[in-house]
Amino acid sequence: MLLEYIKRIPEGYSEGIYKNIKYSITKETFNKGKSFKIYGKELQGNDFISLNYYITSTSELLKPCEMPEQKVVDFLENIVIV
Repeated sequence: MLLEYIKRIPEGYSEGIYKNIKYSITKETFNKGKSFKIYGKELQGNDFISLNYYITSTSELLKPCEMPEQKVVDFLENIVIV
């Protein structure tokens, strides 16, 4: 399910609205679409989102970077790309 949200974010740089706040978002795809790195930064504040997502032969793994998994999931589910 998270992969669907990740795929909605364009490759490279984009901007989105999350909780009525504008974020810059950078998405990089690696390993022929088997891994992703996403970094979102609040444009007028200090909040950020950072994650890696891996697709293996047996599972899909979300690896938040130094933050709760639920924060990352909420961001992915609710970011609106502008």
